[in-house]
Amino acid sequence: MKFNILIIDDEKNIRQGLAAALEIDGYNVLMADNGETGLQLALRGDIDLIITDLRMPGISGEEVLQKVTAASPGLPVIVLTGHGSIDTAVDAMRAGAYDFLTKPLNLDRLSLIVKRALQNRELSLQHHQLKEELDSNKSFESIIGKSAEMQKIFEMVRRVAASKASVLITGESGVGKELIANAVHNLSPRKDNPLVKVHCAALSENLLESELFGHEKGAFTGANARKRGRFELAHGGSIFLDEIGEINQNVQIKILRVLQDKRFERVGGEETVETDVRVIAATNRNLEEEITKGNFREDLYYRLNVVHIHVPPLRERKDDIPLMVSSFLKEFAKENGKNISSIDSRARSALYKYDWPGNIRQLRNCMESAVVMCAGDTLTLDDFPPTISQNTAQDFVQIPNGITLEEAEKIYIQESLAVNQGNKSKTAEVLGIGRKTLHRKLEEWESAEEDE
Repeated sequence: MKFNILIIDDEKNIRQGLAAALEIDGYNVLMADNGETGLQLALRGDIDLIITDLRMPGISGEEVLQKVTAASPGLPVIVLTGHGSIDTAVDAMRAGAYDFLTKPLNLDRLSLIVKRALQNRELSLQHHQLKEELDSNKSFESIIGKSAEMQKIFEMVRRVAASKASVLITGESGVGKELIANAVHNLSPRKDNPLVKVHCAALSENLLESELFGHEKGAFTGANARKRGRFELAHGGSIFLDEIGEINQNVQIKILRVLQDKRFERVGGEETVETDVRVIAATNRNLEEEITKGNFREDLYYRLNVVHIHVPPLRERKDDIPLMVSSFLKEFAKENGKNISSIDSRARSALYKYDWPGNIRQLRNCMESAVVMCAGDTLTLDDFPPTISQNTAQDFVQIPNGITLEEAEKIYIQESLAVNQGNKSKTAEVLGIGRKTLHRKLEEWESAEEDE
């Protein structure tokens, strides 16, 4: 890596002498003959180290140091001063300078200080990058999924998080839209500010408007004091509007204004409140269809749908089911004080084959129920709710080892007949044999049992 060093000094000979020495050491060198030009170069984002004189006309070296330290913490600044200004140099160190040199300069000492400062700078940048990567992984810890579909979503979240763009998250109920919203916020520059959540479907029109935008004292019956709304509380952070497709046109208009103008009025008030909020919305509805029906504003849709993240249902990413089952098993076994360490193959296969119309929420509930009902150390199919065990009966027929092919056929046909509740026509159709063949086999087995 070739570092960029900025030299700010109003003395031409010093500037050029320093530049020549540093270029010999292999650095890229930029020069400025005054503080104003130097500050512009310093703040453009590609400078790794600054060497500045303290005494310059116009913007002084102290001002450069102050503004650089505020704008780019960690960017090393080496200050140059005359022998009569040591006290000033000490003050500069206290203000955040990395080190100082007195004129006339000792170039060997300068080379050593620069090398040490840039090494520290590189280590600091590597540490920062590693921390960002760890924070990124941590933000996805609550989202279980290694399928190709989920990896694409994780990459989208990483890309959009750093921006200010509104995000629309769609998907069926229970797929984990709120977890995606959490990740977008936690990976964004707003992560240290609040993520305020509003479940729009849970509130009536009047309550929702008051919750979102607040109200003034006396705005309606029961409004005994001014109340700040969620948009106001989320200032500097993000707001998550869950089930955005459920809100009515009046509230839609006010949300549109916030997105366009970043301002609103509280219910019953005239004061304009300004807010800086990143909007993340989610819905299980098809908003384009709702626009066609006249239920949702097209202009609001496009404001919300700057980046669209669609979370697929569990049935379309079944590779994630084993991970979720393992995670939920550990969680609920610990929560209920049970020593359950495994799940048998029939139950595991049943969970994998089931389509999960309620998605992750249903799977989580199902696993909790099974753990509570389990009497041993292994979950079996009998521990799960009937929706799983009954649905799976069509997929499993236990045939013991060591029996003849004729005996295996008998077990398979009888099990299939039980699954189809004795309907012989349907059983014959499922097995791919004629009804007469099925009747003949059943009669032969019945006759053989009577002879015994």
